[in-house]
Amino acid sequence: MEEDLDEGQTQKGCLECCIKCLGGIPYPSLIATILLYAGVALFCGCGHEALSGTVTILQNYFEVVRSPVDSLDVFTMIDIIKYVIYGIASAFFVYGILLMVEGFFTSGAIKDLYGDFKITTCGRCVSAWFIMLTYIFMLAWLGVTAFTSLPVFIYFNIWNICQNATVLEGATLCLDPRQYGIVPINEAKTVCAGSEKFYKMCESNELDMTFHLFICALAGAGAAVIAMIHYLMVLSANWAYVKDACRMQKYEDIKSKEEQELHDIHSTRSKERLNAYT
Repeated sequence: MEEDLDEGQTQKGCLECCIKCLGGIPYPSLIATILLYAGVALFCGCGHEALSGTVTILQNYFEVVRSPVDSLDVFTMIDIIKYVIYGIASAFFVYGILLMVEGFFTSGAIKDLYGDFKITTCGRCVSAWFIMLTYIFMLAWLGVTAFTSLPVFIYFNIWNICQNATVLEGATLCLDPRQYGIVPINEAKTVCAGSEKFYKMCESNELDMTFHLFICALAGAGAAVIAMIHYLMVLSANWAYVKDACRMQKYEDIKSKEEQELHDIHSTRSKERLNAYT
């Protein structure tokens, strides 16, 4: 009987501990972190593969070759963008962890307001710094989203021309990469309807896959923007709670100090009266 009672108390203690641990998780920050990681992973992975598919399409169907000299051609720009993607993936992996840790500490500061934990000025400055940094990153991701929409627009035009070429017989439809600044003006790399390369490109898996990969990368960038906005709301709310908590701490400190002074005055007067009676 006593063993069953001890087991029941142990299970109850474990359940209370689990509930307490789950209650200490900052769920808004957790949701924003998951959304940020999903968006960054989708953008970086799909964007990297879409750029590789773009290189394949340019080399196989438009006969664009890499410049033998160290010049800033389209292939060099694609390589630079790939390295930027590597940096974005690494940087926001670390930044998501930092924001999650900040959410844990801010939640602990709010929940332990009446305990021994004290909110310092440094903590408030760190919260304000994260708000400013997250706002800057949100603007940066808006720019990335706008930049990612450009290849989606280009590939949509190419896909639309391929669709119209199969419907409109005898129409002279051409694809010229010079219109998008991919190749210099003096290099004619035009592919027109009726040629073998045009139909091979339109029927290839590279074009369809690259187009959809760029769409997924655009969706990932949009998810990262939503995650940054979510983080801003969470950080702003935590900042307001921390600011109110600081005022409450000051009020409690002043109140306890006044109560201590009143207690000291009352004790002094009681001693004086006792001495007067004696």
